[in-house]
Amino acid sequence: MGREKFIRYVSFNIFWESALEGESLERMRPRSTRHAKYCGYHFVWIPKYRRDILVGEVAKYTREVLSEILRELECEPLALDVMPDHVHVFALCPPRHSPAYVVNHLKGKGARRILQRFPELKTGAIHGRLWSRSYFVATADIVKRYAEEQWEKGK
Repeated sequence: MGREKFIRYVSFNIFWESALEGESLERMRPRSTRHAKYCGYHFVWIPKYRRDILVGEVAKYTREVLSEILRELECEPLALDVMPDHVHVFALCPPRHSPAYVVNHLKGKGARRILQRFPELKTGAIHGRLWSRSYFVATADIVKRYAEEQWEKGK
């Protein structure tokens, strides 16, 4: 596989392979307002102490809650993966929302709803906190550059 094909393959898989079921590619194209383009953000965060708590019903409910919150923010959830010890979200967000606002809104409202539904998760949480304070955010361009770097390292 050539370099360009590899980068296209990685970029496509990172964002679109796990796209929400039933969504068309037309819906996944970048949106714009009169003056600005929507930006695709890739967010990743972990539960406090990276515990493997996002499994079974908790994972399913987490996916539903985060999807709902993204829609409340008028963001378009393109991919949402809940792993046992971390969460990946890729969404197109309106330019009026900063990445920090979006991720803090997701983590804050999401944690509140998840802990209300599954109070047993509070036992391992300190002061009722579900998520770690940290998070990762990147735009589509940064992830593409990461894929290019991985290609170069793999040679």
